[in-house]
Amino acid sequence: MSENVIGSHGLPLSVGLNFVVNDREFTVPMAVEEPSVVAAASSAAKRVRACGGFHGEADPPVMTAQVQLDDVPNAHAARERLVASASEILAAGDAAIPRMVARGGGCRALDVRVLDADAGVLVVDLYVDVGDAMGANLVDAVAETVAPLVLRVAGGRMGLRILSNLPMRRRVRVWADVSVEVIGGEALVDGIARASRFAELDPFRAVTHNKGFMNGLDAAAVALGQDWRSIEAAAHGYASLQGTYRPLCTWRKTATGLRGAAELPLAVGTVGGSTRAHEGVRTAFRILGELDARTLAIVLASVGLASNLAALRALAGEGIQRGHMRLHRRKFASDAQRAAPASVGDVATEIES
Repeated sequence: MSENVIGSHGLPLSVGLNFVVNDREFTVPMAVEEPSVVAAASSAAKRVRACGGFHGEADPPVMTAQVQLDDVPNAHAARERLVASASEILAAGDAAIPRMVARGGGCRALDVRVLDADAGVLVVDLYVDVGDAMGANLVDAVAETVAPLVLRVAGGRMGLRILSNLPMRRRVRVWADVSVEVIGGEALVDGIARASRFAELDPFRAVTHNKGFMNGLDAAAVALGQDWRSIEAAAHGYASLQGTYRPLCTWRKTATGLRGAAELPLAVGTVGGSTRAHEGVRTAFRILGELDARTLAIVLASVGLASNLAALRALAGEGIQRGHMRLHRRKFASDAQRAAPASVGDVATEIES
């Protein structure tokens, strides 16, 4: 799986409990070294479960291949020629991924953008349906295959041919409602809503707000063999698109409590990559259950929303440190007890808590 390997560097494999997503129950594998992430997400999911669970939708799994050209003579005229040649370019892209096309995927559309007319810099963005794959290798193959044709039509000098890790046509949206009683009172509801508003007003807070969201999402992504670096890059790129850094999720007061909502581009897969090559990942998928890539994206975003709710509730109440540091102390204490195996009763108690 990698190079210059000298061993295996493990992380705890945990399970996030209490998740109901689009009326389906999930036990979510999570791999993370930070104490409290799994417990907090499970606790928040239990509160959301009592109010109907998480709900979500995901766009079709469309990734973006990019072909960049420099020194294009009359870039705007070249753009018109490329648009006129779209059918030929898309057909060439499909020829690069015949098995994906046979499974119902393939190249769907393209855009051509002039980035710097004076320097003749333009980019062709090809949109590729990659099915249940994350799709990086497929999209790279498309970009490299169509590049000579793009160059022949536009002229200029070849630049990069690679996917974009900001898949704007592959977004996921999740939401959840929680009541005043489930949250723990009107003061906590108000505190969570004000904390969420703080993140909308201040990018310094928004970064930490989003870290709390990504705590849960990343932990599940790592356990399930997803490209979490790509996921992180897309999430933070999306958070910055409006010219300032923004929160990926928000919490608003409602007549009965709070509604949380999140949206972000999220490229994940249930086939390819590490999903079959890594025994631990295969086990994690067996725990999670059969699902397609779009459902996986909804589940992962729901775990992120749960993690964010848990963090905001702690901040609005007793503060983040009390429970967090209690679990840190447990981690350090376990070093002295490492030689003593846990009993079945101990393990059951931990899972229940």
